[in-house]
Amino acid sequence: MENQEESAVFIDGEEIKESDMTDQQKYFARQVHDLRNKKSRVEFELDQIAASLDVFQKALVRSTKEVADKVLEKDKPLKEK
Repeated sequence: MENQEESAVFIDGEEIKESDMTDQQKYFARQVHDLRNKKSRVEFELDQIAASLDVFQKALVRSTKEVADKVLEKDKPLKEK
């Protein structure tokens, strides 16, 4: 059998091994671990959303400027064209 490293948590700089925890402490430790993983995934997804939002906002601004330029060009007197 392979040696498996025992899970542990650090609280106030002190390592507490899973074998020294109560069932309730193990449950809390698993919750903390899972929530940290979820937080990382959500932050990763938020980075993607922020980048996509920026692209679409810039596209919207660019689109409105293009329409405004066309309207202004259309409304220019014939001499200026």
